[in-house]
Amino acid sequence: MMNKHFILSALLFVVGTAFVLQDNESTLNDTVPAAPQAERGPASVSLINVSGTIGPTTTQYITRSLRKSREAGDEILIIQLDTPGGLLDSTQDIVQELLGSSHPVAVYVAPQGANAGSAGTFITLAAHVAAMAPATNIGAASPVSMGGGEMDTVAQRKIFNYSESYIESIAEQRGRNTEWAKSAVRDGASITANEALEINVIDYIADDIDDLLAKIDGLEIEGKILNTDGADKNEIPQTLGEIFFSLLLRPEVMLILTLIAIYGIIGEVTNPGGIIPGVAGVIALILLLYGVAAMPINLAGFLLIGLAIILFVAEAFTPAFGVLITGGAVAFFLGAMMLFQDLPDEMQISMFWLIPATILTAAFFAWIVTYGVKSLFTPARSGLEATIGKTAEVTDPILPGQPGRIFFDGEYWTAESDAPLNEGDMCKIIEFQGLKAIVKPLNQPQNKESSNG
Repeated sequence: MMNKHFILSALLFVVGTAFVLQDNESTLNDTVPAAPQAERGPASVSLINVSGTIGPTTTQYITRSLRKSREAGDEILIIQLDTPGGLLDSTQDIVQELLGSSHPVAVYVAPQGANAGSAGTFITLAAHVAAMAPATNIGAASPVSMGGGEMDTVAQRKIFNYSESYIESIAEQRGRNTEWAKSAVRDGASITANEALEINVIDYIADDIDDLLAKIDGLEIEGKILNTDGADKNEIPQTLGEIFFSLLLRPEVMLILTLIAIYGIIGEVTNPGGIIPGVAGVIALILLLYGVAAMPINLAGFLLIGLAIILFVAEAFTPAFGVLITGGAVAFFLGAMMLFQDLPDEMQISMFWLIPATILTAAFFAWIVTYGVKSLFTPARSGLEATIGKTAEVTDPILPGQPGRIFFDGEYWTAESDAPLNEGDMCKIIEFQGLKAIVKPLNQPQNKESSNG
């Protein structure tokens, strides 16, 4: 029991620590004032690397880094960006941070071969300085790519109109090409770094960070003259919490958490007192709910997964010869596929994850849950209850109101009976009252006196 309690405490501690670390460094930074100019050392800049899809943890990372760079008195914060797109809500939050920032921010699409697609286009245009490395691309900012899923004609027209006006306002505020910005949404236009520089979508093409710092040296941003040539470069890494929750919000991980929650909770119900399966299932469920709150999860997918569980459990009580298991597997597959359909294409779950998960879940319920649930309704196979209905031999005569003894399974038991039983008679155990057996004759006892006569 101590080991179970220790594991329970450790699991809860790890999860709680992860939640605390998510905002811990940001909270600490809020209390640190910016260094006075006289106390500052050589000019410095802060660097962060944002790659992959844009999500809630990306927003937190950029917000925290911007605050930390400002408090450190940096000349500028440089965001090296390589993204195929991401969530519209997270993109809007980042754009608001960049447009509202009085601290200079540069977005540098790099390294070579990188892409500022979809959400990355909005973020690049919102920066004070927009730069790209050679052989990079920007554009394809259509709302279908950003929001994912199918839309009807009216909804599509509304979201297109909103996205066009939104990106136009961003480009207009930063003095960039508004017509191309609208075409990136309306037509999904995508251009190279050279083309972007030529039509005033970006400000610079830079081979690397040092080249970018040399080119923006002396630039005036928000009334501040940048002194960046040869400045010290300070990289701001992601915190443990940001790394953890970034991993947590991946569709594959959320699918695994769904399976753990199902297996753990069902395992605890069918095997009460196991503790570990139940704790693991509840923790997985809490983390899954966090992901659901942060990501646009499709409700119909959850309902289909719930239906699948009902069908799986129903198979344990109904001799449907696998029909319900098959129906549950289909419902689970469709539900898991629909669960993430509102995410961008690059964030949708792969069939290489979905198919094995469906097979594993169907097998789990077919072989483990079925027998686990049935075991709740089968007679006991151990203890005194397991002896009910068994036969025993009478070793000492038993009379009504006068106990005797029986021999069963290598042991002698005190027994009572409403019918007389003689030594050597066979009897059936019908119940136990404490350690005393209640028995009845197995067969009608023979009259030994008549047989002798």
